Amino acid sequence: MTAAASPSFDRLHEQARAALRQHDFAGLHVLATQMLKLVPASAEAHYLAGVGALELRQVGVALEHLHRAASGEPRRADYAVQFARALVRAHRPSDALQVALAANALAPRDPLLLDALGTVFTQCHAHERAASLYRHAAALAPDNPVCQFNLAMSLVYAGRAADAERALEACLALAPKYWVAHGALSRVRRQDAGCNHIERLSALLASHGAEPAAAYQLNMALGKEHEDLGDHAQAFEHFSRGKQAVRANLRYAPARDAAMVESLIHALPAPASPGGCLSDEPIFVMGMPRSGTTLVERIIASHPEVHAAGELENFSIWLRRLAGGTAPVPLDPDVVARATRLDWNRLGELYLASTRPATALKPRFVDKFPHNFLYAGFIAQALPNARLVCLRRHPLDTCLGNFREPFAEGSFFHGYAFDLLDIGRYYALFDRLMAHWRHVLPGRILEIDYESLVDAPEATTRQLLAHCGLPWNDACLHFERNRAASSTASALQVRDPIHKAGVGRWKQYATQLAGLRDLLQANGIDCGE
Repeated sequence: MTAAASPSFDRLHEQARAALRQHDFAGLHVLATQMLKLVPASAEAHYLAGVGALELRQVGVALEHLHRAASGEPRRADYAVQFARALVRAHRPSDALQVALAANALAPRDPLLLDALGTVFTQCHAHERAASLYRHAAALAPDNPVCQFNLAMSLVYAGRAADAERALEACLALAPKYWVAHGALSRVRRQDAGCNHIERLSALLASHGAEPAAAYQLNMALGKEHEDLGDHAQAFEHFSRGKQAVRANLRYAPARDAAMVESLIHALPAPASPGGCLSDEPIFVMGMPRSGTTLVERIIASHPEVHAAGELENFSIWLRRLAGGTAPVPLDPDVVARATRLDWNRLGELYLASTRPATALKPRFVDKFPHNFLYAGFIAQALPNARLVCLRRHPLDTCLGNFREPFAEGSFFHGYAFDLLDIGRYYALFDRLMAHWRHVLPGRILEIDYESLVDAPEATTRQLLAHCGLPWNDACLHFERNRAASSTASALQVRDPIHKAGVGRWKQYATQLAGLRDLLQANGIDCGE
């Protein structure tokens, strides 16, 4: 069909915008492609094609179109915001941050655009900028539950629990079926007999329990609130129901993780060889989730010479990218095998560059991605002067912590976390891998017991700082005074001084954890008393 005989560009544009409003992204992509056949240089057509491709998870196509749109119309904040979103999806956070800053400089006024820009800043760990945008968006759109929810989460990250609670209630008043907000509300403070949400949560579960998303979030929220009130049997029952609502539809195979760990052990059977990027800036804090990694990050980052970079997946991304992994997962035996032939110096340099500009502000930085324990052997090769710290916690407390945590359902790294015995199997793999790293990387990884840290904080902190090559600083003993944002599951807990409340929590669930204990002990893991 010739351009003269085709529908007009304006008509196609109207149809494409309608498809965008209706979230018909496949139709949007088709219409935008037709627009580009008529006017190949149209920034608007490239924008619409890029948005469609992004929502269809065609990230490479989206990047190409959105780059052309943002370059063609540099004063359009909406084009820049979507380009920044695509850069985040492509795991290019430094580039995304620069584009987001340019978009912010255009002073957008649309609340949904401000909210989307805030999300980009959050994903780039620029939490103060994100919080400002979320506040602005919520003020402009007080009746929008998404804006209220994102504002609430930014307040959680800032440690403002009471304000976050109000924003979450505002969100739920607008959208009672905003299930994840119910979960967040249950965790924003310790519930008590006089003030909790059990009645409301139970009523919603009774009417919406057949919906997997509702069953997951409502049960996990009820588990948390019953635990706060001391009813551990009821709490465990809800945690089990919540996790099962996800596990039933999850394509998780424990054998996959077992094969991955086996490949790591066979790929790196000997001590690290010389080479790699010689920077001593990075401090990697790793360990099983819910083992105290956020606490240790907070302690180290309270030092004036250290920046908290957050949970960066940058190393895993660059490893996979350079290894040429073909499977749609961050790590598998194929990537492991290919990675043994990498240029270690190049990997280290690219990782370091990918953390800029934020990590250039101070001499050292903490990368607190817990699952970097999978990559410890590669990190040791690529960054021989980096410091590595691994948290260890009582096996039953660690596994229970993972069982109690409402992880995102689609996360590659948390697929194990939706069944108690799957968690136990994964913990056994973690324990085996750490024993291997201990053997082939002698002295490289400082393993810290969470219980020792809370029992003797000063002595353990001194050991930690010495390992990191940092001089003593009293601020590290008062990490609760650190006002920087934290976007982890422990964002509110790290606002309090160190305490022992989480030590031995498993004993409240000893009966329910009997099968888990047997599994761990069968794998040679001492569960003590």
